[in-house]
Amino acid sequence: MKARNWWLLLWVLAGCVSAYAQQLVPAPKEMKVIGTEKVSVKTVDAKVDARLRLPDEGYTLDIKGSTAVLRAKTARGLVWARATLRQLEDADGRVPRVRIQDYPAFPIRGFMHDTGRNFRPVELLKKELDLFSFYKLNVFHWHLTDNPAWRIECKAYPQLNDPQYQRKGRDEGKFYTYDEIREVIAYAKERGVTIVPEIDMPGHSKFFDTTFGCSMASPKGREVLKVCLEEFFREIPAADCPYFHIGSDEVHVSNPQEFMRFCEDLVRANGRIPIAWDPGLEPSEETVSQIWFSSIGERLEKGEAYPRRFIDSYQGYLNIGSPILNVTKYFQHTPCGVPEATEQALGGILCLWNDVRVADKTLTFPQNGMPNDLLAFAERYWCGGRMLPIQDEDLVPVEDTETYRSLLDFERRLSYHRDRFLYEWDMRWVANASIPWQVTLPCRRGTSVERMEWRPARGGVVDLLAFCAREGVKPLPTMDAWMQTELYVEADTVLTAWVGFDSPGRASKMSDGIGYQGQWEAQGRLFVNDTEVFPRDPWKEPGKYRYHQHTWHQAPEEVPYTFEQFCWLRQPAFLPLKKGWNRIRLYCPRVFPNEVWQVTFVPVSIGADGHVSEVEGIQYRTRP
Repeated sequence: MKARNWWLLLWVLAGCVSAYAQQLVPAPKEMKVIGTEKVSVKTVDAKVDARLRLPDEGYTLDIKGSTAVLRAKTARGLVWARATLRQLEDADGRVPRVRIQDYPAFPIRGFMHDTGRNFRPVELLKKELDLFSFYKLNVFHWHLTDNPAWRIECKAYPQLNDPQYQRKGRDEGKFYTYDEIREVIAYAKERGVTIVPEIDMPGHSKFFDTTFGCSMASPKGREVLKVCLEEFFREIPAADCPYFHIGSDEVHVSNPQEFMRFCEDLVRANGRIPIAWDPGLEPSEETVSQIWFSSIGERLEKGEAYPRRFIDSYQGYLNIGSPILNVTKYFQHTPCGVPEATEQALGGILCLWNDVRVADKTLTFPQNGMPNDLLAFAERYWCGGRMLPIQDEDLVPVEDTETYRSLLDFERRLSYHRDRFLYEWDMRWVANASIPWQVTLPCRRGTSVERMEWRPARGGVVDLLAFCAREGVKPLPTMDAWMQTELYVEADTVLTAWVGFDSPGRASKMSDGIGYQGQWEAQGRLFVNDTEVFPRDPWKEPGKYRYHQHTWHQAPEEVPYTFEQFCWLRQPAFLPLKKGWNRIRLYCPRVFPNEVWQVTFVPVSIGADGHVSEVEGIQYRTRP
């Protein structure tokens, strides 16, 4: 073959690798294209081979003729190989002729769902487990108890399942029987997922105090707890649940060391490895810590030693901030502060806390960014790598860096999965990282406050507190920012876009609430070509749900969220555009010293069935 033809073939194959790789989440470690044609797989040759020179969850996948040859060191690896094969299929069921070798960077890649506050039926849990398995998550952290209720069948003390002792309106009387728990565990095991049950002790347990008239940490409470735990351990073998989470967070007791030794010894005596939250009551060195404070993560990233094996949950919770921005945040996170697992750094668990009552359980995920944020998390903890420092995770890089280019590539893959595999999940996300902005806000210079020069930012959601940190600006308790960009369209049109000036916390409920009639929330303003644009529809509840302090354990916590409170769920704004370049300006007030100051402008196309996709044919530019 002539040299130029060789180069042509290499160019074509390189394009195939890129195209086929865009179909896979997480991205594989190694992938080679054997030919340009696609084939229909008629047989699957799948075997466990302990001699395979790969980590335990590693696998290989070869398409040979019409046969898919899967090899893995463990049965779980075969599950991941089958998931990859499924992801490679196009709409006609054909797959490219490829050779893949793949394995994870971290041994723990999990998701935590709080079913103590809001009960989740078994059929929905199974649907989640299917999702976890498809994206190679291997742990489901099942938070089974919280202040409203104990969600485990208790034969010794059936009053724990009695509605009269549980919080009213929080799925009273609903719990999982041991048969149902075993059913979920078996279902998960078939899909490569290990269940980690959690009974939070002695915190998050008001139901216990109400039921027995004492706390878990008291002598009487420990006697009851011992009976309950030993019943659970008899019903659920250690082989099925080798880890057991004892909680221990957000509580102060008079005997913390004594109580923790009691819990840890009981768990170990029943053949389990204990896990505890950090911050929380101090565990022993043998207990695995699950870190939930970002300040600890920042110290780890700086190289400080940690005394125990640990799991990273400090990358942030699904219920905090913008689900659109969290895709960027999780993708740019460095797991455990290291590029790959160590003896101490075991991996991560993404958490979803439902402090606020959920009336319609099908809305939990759209409100909180599932599954888009889950896929970004799965990508990072499978692939590993050193990404951005914690303080930069909430901002899209403004320079054309490798991190930025890889983020755009991930967005392309995420869009493909949204349309190909996740249609029924009501995924409220579209690619947005490439939207450029110029931003200005006030900064203190000596005793005076002056407006800074225009500075660049990127993304459909801009975290203005993170922007302040990057620019060295100390945020004022109340202040404002201006953001502007320009977009080009080929003809006069009306653009639909998610526009929002607040990201209400789905746990604390801190927010400036729904806007007053005819205004945006948080007194934000939107201008298109210097003409002000107002919300598309009249508010159904104008001015409502304004909470400038957290509402934990208060009456507002029992009022479910509405679509109006989330810009990614309500009807998008209508923006009249003229042919050519159009100037977009956003006035973004910080009306109270909230922990979250985020502004959203995301062009989106929404079909008649509610499915979202990117708006085609838009170009962007910025000018000071």
